[in-house]
Amino acid sequence: MTRRARQVLQQAKGTAGPAAEGRVPPMKLYGFPLSAYTRKAAVALAEKGLEFDWEPSNPGQPTEEFLKVSPFGKIPGFADGEFSVSDSSAIVAYLDAKYPAPALIPAQAEARGRAIWLDEAVDTVLIPAGAPIVHQRFLYPVVFGKPGDESLAVAAEEAIQKPLAYFEGILGSDGWLSGEFSIGDIALACSLKTIGYGGWTVDAASHPKLAAWQERVQARAAWQQVAEREASIFAALKG
Repeated sequence: MTRRARQVLQQAKGTAGPAAEGRVPPMKLYGFPLSAYTRKAAVALAEKGLEFDWEPSNPGQPTEEFLKVSPFGKIPGFADGEFSVSDSSAIVAYLDAKYPAPALIPAQAEARGRAIWLDEAVDTVLIPAGAPIVHQRFLYPVVFGKPGDESLAVAAEEAIQKPLAYFEGILGSDGWLSGEFSIGDIALACSLKTIGYGGWTVDAASHPKLAAWQERVQARAAWQQVAEREASIFAALKG
């Protein structure tokens, strides 16, 4: 990892959320701020108005503290007092059980099943398909100082068309993916933002409902809170 990337990780550290004066936040989120998975947990925390420390963590150079909460070195890691867990979906499930309002995993059976399915589809279909876009055009050249392979990025742009068409097809003209705003919306929005670091954007001509949905997500206060912090980190990374 380049010196600039290490500096950016340090800039990410600090408290996020409505901190009470003199109070040390009991929760810590470990991960690189540009990760879709780390962002998913951060947005969920912000949606619930919870305080947390964002502990910059590089899975390639894990600290002892990070490995205590993420024994397999995966991001994000999360700690709430003595409890720790290291998967973005598991973090959201924990938060929803302990801090139920507002709910991010719907209670109604069909809506719950759909929200969890959408989260899984993003994590296991869309992100793997689109990862080369951000890897080859951003992470390798900007963060790691290595040349990217444009042909892999172009192939990934084609690979994401099938999942994007699915999400476009299930969206209405307004509202959210599974009726209520949920973990599925957060997961999809976070993945699109990460892919966007590779210079890709949702084509409003071919995916008008998806583009409008993305604007609705980005208008939410919790999203803007996390995005503002991330933007300052990204600006520093670009130098």
